Amino acid sequence: MRIRTAAAAAGVLALALSACAQGSATNPGTSEDGKTVVRYMNFSANDGNEENLDAIVSAFEKDNSDIDVQVETVPYADYFTKLQTAVAGGTAPDTFELNYENFVTYAKNGSLAELSGVDKSAYQASLVDAYASDGKQYGLPESFSNVVLFYNKTLFEQKGVALPTADWTWADEQAAAAQLTDKAAGVWGDYQPVTYNEFYKALAQTGGEFLSADGKTAMFDSPEGLKAANWLIGKNGTTMPTEADGAGTPDFDSKLFADGKLAMWHSGIWMFGALAEAPFEWDVVVEPGDTEKASAMFVNGLVVSSAAKNTEAAQKWITFLSSSDIMTTTRLDASWELPPVADQSKLAPYLEQPKPANRQAVFDALEATVLPPVIERQQEMQDAVTKELTEAAAGRKPVAQALTDAQAAVNGLLG
Repeated sequence: MRIRTAAAAAGVLALALSACAQGSATNPGTSEDGKTVVRYMNFSANDGNEENLDAIVSAFEKDNSDIDVQVETVPYADYFTKLQTAVAGGTAPDTFELNYENFVTYAKNGSLAELSGVDKSAYQASLVDAYASDGKQYGLPESFSNVVLFYNKTLFEQKGVALPTADWTWADEQAAAAQLTDKAAGVWGDYQPVTYNEFYKALAQTGGEFLSADGKTAMFDSPEGLKAANWLIGKNGTTMPTEADGAGTPDFDSKLFADGKLAMWHSGIWMFGALAEAPFEWDVVVEPGDTEKASAMFVNGLVVSSAAKNTEAAQKWITFLSSSDIMTTTRLDASWELPPVADQSKLAPYLEQPKPANRQAVFDALEATVLPPVIERQQEMQDAVTKELTEAAAGRKPVAQALTDAQAAVNGLLG
């Protein structure tokens, strides 16, 4: 796997509550029946995988009858605000989920307990190493996923447009999107969110760099950065719906694709399960690149709070949730991201599922990946870049100026 790092800071990789058992705000450490209580807060089971998580919890508790896992599932949009408040207020859960981008901040500020006796050989090396800091293991990889190009095969065939291939470039995608867009019928050729996440990936596809090698200076206000920004923003209102059309609102893009009104969609493999019953033919390919390929890699991890009352039980739980066979089979059966296990033979069933037909693209995309640039003030950085790109997409600011302003904002966060 060739992993492209956006900066040295990225390492080698790089509120309606749904609960199966709601824990109290202050964990007493034991339940009424004397069991050790481990509270676990997560976002990735929200909106469709709650039952899958419950199945893993049940299997763990069957094997560990003296431990009671209490789960709190929070929508992603609210998760990190709620988690930050809980940590600051001393009510953090014993264990919780952290995506790679936010791990650095929590590891550096003393919020996480160091793990002991971790069997690193159970995990893909690059994934487990991503959750280490200063030579200490502070987390375990829970799952990983990437982004591919979804396409509505039925729309392509109806319009007589050649289907996407792994050899496509931006120019190929743009040409097909123009042919497939039919505004009168409410059909759009393409959808790629104008956000930080899509920008750093597009930047890598042009051969550009987001941060300097030492991670201390933003470098994306460059010819490559301008090309990447124009690639995203140039689709807006031409082959892609605008903010005024509803773009950017929750689930807008997934609904548009599911309704058969979107020909191509840059999205994550976590959407496979939700689209299994779509009333049209669809498939996926590795995302087109510009001068090179670069697929976005996302990694979620599991950590133990430094304030946990029962760190041994807490680590036992996250180890089970990240490496057990029941976790692996549950994730594969549900197309719920991919398990981080080292044994590749356990991933074989993933390729045998009927939709999408080209699941091999998921693994092909791993041959050239890019990880999110990571700084301690991560969320502020992401918000600053998305804000400026949004301003440009809405026509309120020239693209070049938005890029300059975004870089100044990021450098201010790094200073």
